[in-house]
Amino acid sequence: MKKTFYLTSPLYYVNAKPHIGSAYTTIACDTLARFYRYLLKEKDQEVIFLTGVDEHGGKIEEAAKKKQISPQEHCDQVSQEFKYLWEKLEIKYDFFSRTSTKNHAKVVRAFFLLLQQKNDIYQDSYQGLYCLACEDFKQKRELIDQKNCPIHKIPVQEYSEENYFFKLSRYTSEILELVEKSDFVQPAYRKQEVLSWIKEGLKDFPISRKSVSWGIKVPNDPSQTIYVWFDALLGYLSPIIARLFEQEFGEPLEQIAELKPEELKKLIQKIELLEILPANFHIIGKDILRFHAVYWTGMLLSAGFKLPEKVFGHGFLTKDGEKMGKTLGNILVPEELIEKFGIDAVRFYFLFTINFGQDGDFSEKSFLEISNSFLANKLGNLFSRVIKLVEKHFNSQVPFVKLESKKSVILEETSKLPDLLEAHMKKVELSLALEKIFALIELLNLNLTQSKPWELLKSESLQEKTKALICLRETLESLRVISCLLHPFLPKLSRKMLSVFSLKEPSNWKSLKLFDFMEKNPSVKNPGLIFNRFESSILSKN
Repeated sequence: MKKTFYLTSPLYYVNAKPHIGSAYTTIACDTLARFYRYLLKEKDQEVIFLTGVDEHGGKIEEAAKKKQISPQEHCDQVSQEFKYLWEKLEIKYDFFSRTSTKNHAKVVRAFFLLLQQKNDIYQDSYQGLYCLACEDFKQKRELIDQKNCPIHKIPVQEYSEENYFFKLSRYTSEILELVEKSDFVQPAYRKQEVLSWIKEGLKDFPISRKSVSWGIKVPNDPSQTIYVWFDALLGYLSPIIARLFEQEFGEPLEQIAELKPEELKKLIQKIELLEILPANFHIIGKDILRFHAVYWTGMLLSAGFKLPEKVFGHGFLTKDGEKMGKTLGNILVPEELIEKFGIDAVRFYFLFTINFGQDGDFSEKSFLEISNSFLANKLGNLFSRVIKLVEKHFNSQVPFVKLESKKSVILEETSKLPDLLEAHMKKVELSLALEKIFALIELLNLNLTQSKPWELLKSESLQEKTKALICLRETLESLRVISCLLHPFLPKLSRKMLSVFSLKEPSNWKSLKLFDFMEKNPSVKNPGLIFNRFESSILSKN
């Protein structure tokens, strides 16, 4: 494995405020990034998580015009809203990429010239059907009722211009071989979709616009701007390039006149040598899979740069079985959801109830029931029962008793859990990983109910009291491991759970070995309710 694990979310389009779909994707990315930081720290490997915003194109112009402000002012406002939401959701990113920065523009222009030098860019006229909402061209066979975009359900526009084109068709065989013979496209069931696009025949695509003024000017031709999708994909590279440039040359990239193509190539090669690039994972919505699996791959092949290891296309979210939209009045506002239910419940619901690769549905009733059942009843109540017993009978000090993992189902299952979790996380099976954690929680609850330590502690028999103490210590040791394992998913709740054992955020995977906590006679602290139940009265009235 290379020295750096590099993961990206999509660069979200800032024509409007962040929505629940953006939050859902970023929560999943943050969970993966936290997991890999946790896993790879002991191996002295760095994890880089990049998120950010895509800020050019016709939709941005329209949105700014409606607000009667400049496109740049609009982008500045909305990008801050994304940053604010990520902070509320405890998204811990390393880079926030913005495509309206001077640094990014320099990288895009240098990359354009690099591909032009390879004779992979040429001028031609284009006539076709264009969806402004997608910022993409459509084939007639894709349309609904021969006129509407299949994704946004709005009429497409006739488009005719003289543009610059990228020779994507030149790389058809290489892209086909990559997709066919590897697990480059994830999940596996998305692979056939991408293969069908390639086998239909990849066409060269226009990478500039005359009709869009809000964008990066084409080098040596200010009458055109660079197509938003050619521009945005480079947002995965530009912040890293800008940082290395300043380290190498001692001045910010934005202060130089232009970045030359040969300079860009040297910087990228240096970043590859440092084993930061290529990306290990691009996590995206399935609607932009073609741009990442096909267009981006072709662009990188042309430039001679290493390709990402995996592109993972996840599903869409619906609400109560219906697509969300302003006209239906069923849009989920992330800030309102957090305000109402809290960060732990929001992160848990979307990570636990939805298989990340597939489509998922949000129901407020289901949200309340699942939060109460798993976080309040199964997890919170378990903590509460054990802590109260230790407080009542041992003044919060847990007496020593020897534990033997080979003779204990609880400790055996606990010791297996980190490896089980690791296997699921590496496959981006987030919900299955959480299921394994809660299967152990179920086992702990069952064992506590069957062992009845509260009754055993009343006995005069030393043997009975020892059984009770073994049950309590095994449960607490398992809860310590669970508290650590939940950290990538629910960092806030994990910290509260770890405070019971006077522990802070887990440092690395090795900290999960059994008996780390129980070697001495530890004290447990009562943090109050681990998770507050929601009353049905909190539900929205329709």
